[in-house]
Amino acid sequence: MGCVRLSVVLPIAIMISAMAVFGKEVRVNQSTPGLFWSTSKEDGDFFRKEDSEEPVALSENDELDGGFSSLEGMLQWAIGHSDPAKLKESAENVQRQRMSDDELKKRQVELQELMEKLKMPSDAELMKIAINDLNNSSVSVEDRLRALEELLLLVEPIDNANDLDKLGGLNAVARQLDNVDPDVRKLAAWVLGKASQNNPVVQQQVLELGMLGKLIKMVKSDFTEEATKALYAVSAVIRNNVNAQEAFYAEAGDLMLKDILSNSAVDVRLRRKCVFLVGDLAESQLENGHKAKLPFFSDHVFLNAVVNLTFSDDLDLQEKALVAIKNLLELRVSEASVFKELCALDKALETMRLQLQQVMEDETRRDYAMDVEILRREVELIFYKKLDKVPKSVLLDDPCLRI
Repeated sequence: MGCVRLSVVLPIAIMISAMAVFGKEVRVNQSTPGLFWSTSKEDGDFFRKEDSEEPVALSENDELDGGFSSLEGMLQWAIGHSDPAKLKESAENVQRQRMSDDELKKRQVELQELMEKLKMPSDAELMKIAINDLNNSSVSVEDRLRALEELLLLVEPIDNANDLDKLGGLNAVARQLDNVDPDVRKLAAWVLGKASQNNPVVQQQVLELGMLGKLIKMVKSDFTEEATKALYAVSAVIRNNVNAQEAFYAEAGDLMLKDILSNSAVDVRLRRKCVFLVGDLAESQLENGHKAKLPFFSDHVFLNAVVNLTFSDDLDLQEKALVAIKNLLELRVSEASVFKELCALDKALETMRLQLQQVMEDETRRDYAMDVEILRREVELIFYKKLDKVPKSVLLDDPCLRI
């Protein structure tokens, strides 16, 4: 009961204070002995009219039309004309509204963050905006590149990649492969590769649109960046997809690989991707042994080109070449004698061993060189086993590998 009484008195006290202040402002003049107050008057009547000839004053014993003879009388009137429940609610509202400056700033920040979240468009909406820009023939090259860059990020999640065709984006991106600007073509190929990566749905869509052949032709571009991204897209489309790999061979993709690997003048980045794809295709052939053997893997010129990559001074390229050779050796159709007599694989592996020993002297490259050496020895062992002739030197541990 005391709490309820306090909740009633608090707002009344506030009201009385306001009244007292207000009363000071409405005194007629310093010589006026009383206070004019009336609840039945309009607001404008609270103020003394200056045009009045005689001042109006109240004595202590006068009670005119709602006037109060004392503060106690005013208090009694306020209590009698108040709703306790409403007064309590008003008091609680006042208490709740009293926030510190830090709390107020925190609330403002939270509100701002909420507004930003409400305004943030979804990935699908962002993709639609980018696709609309690609479909707009009047869009500048800069805006077209920006749209492709946004799609490159947006299609990375597999759900977004699957939505690309539904939104009309796959066709829009495919048309950019014919753009006159090499940077636009490069980004378009990159988007297709990103969307196709480990995604059978998009891989099949790319095949149905006939884009694989166009991408293979782009790999032969004079612009290295365009060729590299096009080969990346080709690899993404055909990886772990037997139907796509058959389409790749039908489009003479194997000849494209042989041409790149046989040309030492080709940029090393393109050669890395190329030999990586070779290893991937050989591994796929191993996993699908029931498929008809491909002449590609028995081509002497092609095999020799792969082996020659081991002479490179680029460790990354050497490592990828070893992986490809390892998978090729494990194919049933491969002949160890071809690798020995026509490709000189035994001499290439020994030359590589000596080269790696020199690289290991550099502490910054030693660990990587040791990993490559372990792989080299594994390839060497497979090679000699297939020849049915394993030298003792191959079976012994190499001191340089001991830590």
